[in-house]
Amino acid sequence: MRERFWERYSLGELNRKEWEALCDGCGQCCLKRYVEDGVVTVYGIACRLLDIETVRCRDYPNRLKKVPTCHQLTPTTVPQYDWLPETCAYRRLHQGKPLPPWHPLLVGDRSKMRERGITVSHYAVPKDSVPRRRMRQHVIARWRLAEKKRARA
Repeated sequence: MRERFWERYSLGELNRKEWEALCDGCGQCCLKRYVEDGVVTVYGIACRLLDIETVRCRDYPNRLKKVPTCHQLTPTTVPQYDWLPETCAYRRLHQGKPLPPWHPLLVGDRSKMRERGITVSHYAVPKDSVPRRRMRQHVIARWRLAEKKRARA
């Protein structure tokens, strides 16, 4: 990887290894979410492929085939996913912001993330453990999309 590539290149200029290294592994994008009537609801319920303890996909190469609701982030799709957390490196770099100070590329590992409770490993539950009728008990965030974005959807 090129030295401090996240500061020197746009998302579209990154090679595959650099692109993947940007992901801090928080797991927030692997939580169940629904968008209805312009409202995003996020649940503390993990995708069935997410290993909650390690916060890694169990089948990353085949995730898009196995989980129809999985999204593939690309330099062109990042702006569409306004449900990405504010701490997401892809979102931050797209917005011209620096990486958060605890990011693994800056500190060398994910220990600072775990200390700060940024990964979903301390609260996410497996999808199969929550009956649909009990999903409301696992809501962790809800917000209204901007009018302009709703009109586009």
